Amino acid sequence: MTTLSERISQSAFDGSRLRVILLLDLHDGAQNQFLEAYEHMRNQVASIPGHISDQLCQSIENPSQWLITSEWESAPPFLAWVNSEEHVATVQPLHSCVRDTRSLRFSVLRETGKAFESTPEPAAKGNLQAAPRLGDGVVRHALTFTVKPGTEEMVAKILADYDSPQSRVDENTRLRRTSLFMHGNRVVRAVEVEGDLMAALRHVSRQPEVRAVEEAINPYLEQDRDLGDPDSARMFFTRAALPTVHHVTAGRHDSGDVQRHALFYQAKEGCGMALARLLAGQDEEAANEVSSPIESSTIFQRDDIVVRLLEVSGPLGAQPTQALGIGGHRKAAMLGRLLDGGANGMPTNDQEAARFLAQAEMNLITDRRAAES
Repeated sequence: MTTLSERISQSAFDGSRLRVILLLDLHDGAQNQFLEAYEHMRNQVASIPGHISDQLCQSIENPSQWLITSEWESAPPFLAWVNSEEHVATVQPLHSCVRDTRSLRFSVLRETGKAFESTPEPAAKGNLQAAPRLGDGVVRHALTFTVKPGTEEMVAKILADYDSPQSRVDENTRLRRTSLFMHGNRVVRAVEVEGDLMAALRHVSRQPEVRAVEEAINPYLEQDRDLGDPDSARMFFTRAALPTVHHVTAGRHDSGDVQRHALFYQAKEGCGMALARLLAGQDEEAANEVSSPIESSTIFQRDDIVVRLLEVSGPLGAQPTQALGIGGHRKAAMLGRLLDGGANGMPTNDQEAARFLAQAEMNLITDRRAAES
């Protein structure tokens, strides 16, 4: 049996401080414009709850390379900020200054320095990550967007009928798996990447098979976009990003014995992060239960949209309360308070849970693995 220390996991909900690193390569002659944009962004971020500090650094070897670091009390307030429309508007002036960017996010695990050695508690707000987590070299990410009502069948056919792009990006990065789901007129594309996520996404966007699909669904999208316009494409994919906030793999079942499912949860306004946290806690408990059919759970969340991607041994409905992420009347009541329209009629037994599960389950359109996976 896999022990807790051996379990593959990641989480935005462990309460530890967060260090965010943004690497930037500026266009020639864009330094003053960049500094003005940074000052505006810095003033905006300083007022965000949970923000502790930030630094702007310039390379001593290549003055066109810059580094912005920021520290946050924990991951949730940062994720709420970075995925907001306010953030999209705030960073927009930076795009014309920057040739290339890369964003990295880390939980703070250890800390040294006189300020921390002289006092038993860290001087900065927030906690340190309690223990290292075990990774599997896979980055999990999702995109979501909506299509015009009435076009769902046409869009599903387009998304299902395309040739898979080349999975190998470079010697260090490859696209491992892509799964597409629909729930009503909402599309969710979940990807698994070994190596650099942004390199993989750029690689996929340039593949002719993928570009043809993206162009084919353009007329059906509720949000207009022009993939030939870098600003339009960037804005669309920024708003479509559905980041991973929690993942756990129990390590009980062979990969050939599990099936992939996705569940869609619409939270009440302002309750998306709380709903994701509730489901994450339930999945951590399920990972400790030997009888649980759930091999792994990945929770994606943005604003009030939560998607739970499950690898399940056996039928999804065999244990519907676990599949939904609820256990007992108290958890069902908590879920009801967080779901949009879910205050009444929440499932309290397996029969009701099965009915609710059928409403939450997304339709699998296509699930593709790299040949060597």
